[in-house]
Amino acid sequence: MKKINYIIALVFLIGLSAQAQTKAWTLEECVQYALKNNITIKQTELDTILTTIDKREALGNFLPSANLNANHSWNIGLNQDITTGLLRNQTTQMTGIGANVGVDIYRGLQNQNTMRRAKLSIVASKYQLVKMQEDIALNVANAFLQVLFNKENLKVQQEQLAINEKQYTRSEELVKAGSIPRGDLLDIKATVASNKQNVITAENTLLLSKLSLAQLLQLKEFWDFDVIDDTNLQDENNVMSIKPIDIYAKAKESRTELKIAQTNLEIAEKDVAIAKGGYQPTLTAYYGFNSRISYADTFDPATGQVGPAPPAWDQLNDNKGQNFGLQLNIPVFNGFSVRNNVDRNKVNLEKSKIALEKVDLDLQRNVYTAFTDAKGAMNAHESAIVAMEAREEAYNYAKEKYAVGLMNSFDLNQAQTLLTNAQSEVARSKYDYIFKIKILEFYFGIPIAQIMKK
Repeated sequence: MKKINYIIALVFLIGLSAQAQTKAWTLEECVQYALKNNITIKQTELDTILTTIDKREALGNFLPSANLNANHSWNIGLNQDITTGLLRNQTTQMTGIGANVGVDIYRGLQNQNTMRRAKLSIVASKYQLVKMQEDIALNVANAFLQVLFNKENLKVQQEQLAINEKQYTRSEELVKAGSIPRGDLLDIKATVASNKQNVITAENTLLLSKLSLAQLLQLKEFWDFDVIDDTNLQDENNVMSIKPIDIYAKAKESRTELKIAQTNLEIAEKDVAIAKGGYQPTLTAYYGFNSRISYADTFDPATGQVGPAPPAWDQLNDNKGQNFGLQLNIPVFNGFSVRNNVDRNKVNLEKSKIALEKVDLDLQRNVYTAFTDAKGAMNAHESAIVAMEAREEAYNYAKEKYAVGLMNSFDLNQAQTLLTNAQSEVARSKYDYIFKIKILEFYFGIPIAQIMKK
């Protein structure tokens, strides 16, 4: 029965492994999925829609405003009787209708500047969306490479565990043969137990890094989520051969944060122009129409007869009235509100100029920092490879000495630990170098998802 359960469990695990392989994602797939499903990007897209609504509102300022109104009233109480001229309690009703149309002829160019500002806001929101997409792509790439490193680190820990388990078996034979003391066997046994703990820790770290990447992608079902290593360590775009000053010049042409700051500066200039429009007079044209209907009986003085109210349509035609004209408003004194508004927007304009200058300086610093980091990461990876090769030779030599009794288990474990650390450092420096190269390419205008294929 145990064998049957074991077989069923084995088949189940193989099925899960095959399913995970079919769901292994490349970096480009992760980035594209995140750009379509990330919540932050969706919120930024909604902000873009809001700026479109603001533009429609600015367009409405150029159009006439038209309103219809109607009312119906009851007058209950003392009213003059049309037949006797005396006051008596009675109820009268009346209906009134009207329409009003107004249009701005001149408002100090505020409507025109508001429209220009709305258009710039749309451009800024689109740049902001691109910036958000770039940030998400960068975060996804970082998380993706972190998963790859954790997978490689787990592989290193598992390989070391397998080596130590074989070494433990070999040491048992040496103890029985009397070649090494039993204390060495206990040391190796403790090392095996420590390796098992390292494997468990590496598995948990890998699981957490997959969870972090899945959350960036907004995946709801992530228990079988996995990635595939399609990265290449080579700098195929030769970005390291380009001078930092040239990368910076290219970045100034394409970097989104610089475009955002420039657009915000133009928006601030329009805000000042809109505020200054408050100093100028405004001219408005208007037209109004009104009429009314009374439901009270009428009195004809010629005949002395009381009759019903005339038809509603006749009353609307007889009682109609119209008014139209131009209204000119000249600001004289408004409690310094216009002046304060202009000064406030001038301050914001200066802040936008400083912000643009700061973004430019930050971009220059980031480019040179990215170039230095990439160069340092390349050298660190090359040094890590040399160190790992040396540790491998030292460990192999230590195993030979241990096998003939010229080295104790403590020194052997030290050599193995140093080799494990060197192997982990090679994996870490590899993916760190890949990420630093991607950042440098990112500033040079190459999309972050363009990871070279093996």
